[in-house]
Amino acid sequence: MNEKPIFFIMTDLNNISGLADKYFSIFLDYLPSIIGAIVIFFIGLWVVKLLCIYLRKVFDKRDYDPALKSFLLSIIGISLKIILVIIVIAQLGIQTSSLVALFGAAGLAVGLAMQGALANFAGGVMLIILKPFRVGDWVEVQGESGTVSEISIFYTSLINGKNLRVVIPNGQLSNHKIINYSVEGRRKDFITVRVAYGTDIEKAREVLLDLMKAQKGTFSDPAPQVVVGELTHDCINLSLRFVSSTADFWTIHWAVLEHAEARLTSAGIELPYPQYKVDVISRTN
Repeated sequence: MNEKPIFFIMTDLNNISGLADKYFSIFLDYLPSIIGAIVIFFIGLWVVKLLCIYLRKVFDKRDYDPALKSFLLSIIGISLKIILVIIVIAQLGIQTSSLVALFGAAGLAVGLAMQGALANFAGGVMLIILKPFRVGDWVEVQGESGTVSEISIFYTSLINGKNLRVVIPNGQLSNHKIINYSVEGRRKDFITVRVAYGTDIEKAREVLLDLMKAQKGTFSDPAPQVVVGELTHDCINLSLRFVSSTADFWTIHWAVLEHAEARLTSAGIELPYPQYKVDVISRTN
């Protein structure tokens, strides 16, 4: 086994020591810049946080739309943090012109890789501008129904009837049908009640109209209606129609369904039930 001469070992150690001294000297030269960059970074984050808190208070005082407020705060926060990163890198002595070119190339690559995220961002901008719904509205989108709780840059959050949070990408919202149940402030209901053939329609209409008018919250203009909706093979379908405020809609809907049968039965009106005719044929051998 060959052993390395002591002379070469000492030379290697001297080289290593020289390199360590060289890089340590470079580190000491950059140390003030590194410390300054760290200080600037943390102070900058603190300033950005304070500025966002201040802007939030300003938006609250001026009664900005909650969706617009959330969107603007997100954009401002991200923009300020990007500017802070550029300042910190410049403090380290890196040329910002090269950095801008690097960010441009990286932005193009990231944009191609994140087309879905960019579509969601564009969708969020469209939702903020066009305002098909606001925070607090009850909407139906993408097969989901719920109260809009937040409209952010990329996603919109709903709280559904089971008190579960549903998060939907803004790109899908801006390109599909949206049903807003709250924007008009009132809703019209259609309830079908089945009565037997031979029923006095006028009497049934009077009973059902009294039932709808007795519910607190139904509007008199337009007035509630009861019309014949369909003649089926075994019954007459009466269509009950009324308009109420959005807040009272379901309470009235459930009350009418609950009491319709009792009111009609008390008035002597027959309700149809499925009937089957069975013919028994006896055979003798």
